[in-house]
Amino acid sequence: MDLDKEMNMDEEETEYRYDTQMLIEGQDLDEDKINEYIRANFDGDCLLVVGDDELIKLHYHTNEPWKVLEYCSTLGEIYDIVIEDMDRQARGLQG
Repeated sequence: MDLDKEMNMDEEETEYRYDTQMLIEGQDLDEDKINEYIRANFDGDCLLVVGDDELIKLHYHTNEPWKVLEYCSTLGEIYDIVIEDMDRQARGLQG
């Protein structure tokens, strides 16, 4: 594979730099409403919002994870928060 093409593929794959994951614990949580709000208000991709009315698992690729965290903290208690820099991982600099 051509190195220039490979580098361009990596850039495309990391358009949104941060893999943002968390659990949200609360009451009357609605995964559809959370999904719609995030899609309408935060730029990113690969959104997954799954769970029930008391516990939601969220996964999202974005360049502004702090905004997603701020929003989710208004829904209930957030924990098991993981924010990974996918650009850094792509360059082999995990940690």
